[in-house]
Amino acid sequence: MRKPLLSLVAVLALAGCATTPMGPMAPPPPPADAPVAVPANIAAALSDPNRPAADMVRDDLRLPGQTLSFAGVKPGAKVADLIPGGGYFTRILSKSVGPRGHVYAYVPDELTKLAKREPAVKAIAADPAYKNVSVILNTLPNFSAPEKLDLVFTAQNYHDMHDKFMGPADLSVVNRQIFRALKPGGVYLVLDHAAEPGSGLRDTETLHRIDAETVKQEVTAAGFIFEGESRVLRDPADSRKLSVFDPSIRGKTDQFIYKFRKPAGAR
Repeated sequence: MRKPLLSLVAVLALAGCATTPMGPMAPPPPPADAPVAVPANIAAALSDPNRPAADMVRDDLRLPGQTLSFAGVKPGAKVADLIPGGGYFTRILSKSVGPRGHVYAYVPDELTKLAKREPAVKAIAADPAYKNVSVILNTLPNFSAPEKLDLVFTAQNYHDMHDKFMGPADLSVVNRQIFRALKPGGVYLVLDHAAEPGSGLRDTETLHRIDAETVKQEVTAAGFIFEGESRVLRDPADSRKLSVFDPSIRGKTDQFIYKFRKPAGAR
């Protein structure tokens, strides 16, 4: 089980004891892996009775509440779930943004052709319980949405875009398209399995991991500002030398969550 390195309460208590000639010091920010207060809209989405039981039992390992809180998902937001897979996050996002918001489940044509079947997320979009979900089928380089977005979210899939079965896609093009699709000030959140530092793209095909620094370099090259990292899914017990599908590590990999923002003045 992943545990924070420091107690947020202890940090704040210690900060409150410190003083300067000008008065009490401002408390330091909480550790990057400290628990966060999950907003009511996200908490309600997690307890949605329409969620499959198989999804809910994964919450303790995936920590969707803390992840989406870090992303800043608010009611009324317009969100793209890029490469949604079975829709684990799609359902949570749908209920988190509520009826005034919308979730665009973006399924790349490259992936659909490989799978040779209808995307699983189409069943979610057809479910009356998730009326604010629609599916977009298009290529990765043509990423776009019918309206400007508050958030583009992708979980455990960024490394796939570099792999042969995805083209491979030109990530400089894909990230620029995501930049254009977002509102000024919009967020691009990337969650993925961490590879060894300095490994670059070496492990994307074999271990299904990617060097976090490579992601940061690629995304900021498209014009994004790196805003920070949540470490709630970091796990030092993972050697990062095994495939994410290895039974000894599956579901318990070291994962980074990077938050990027489109500058407020950008178009």
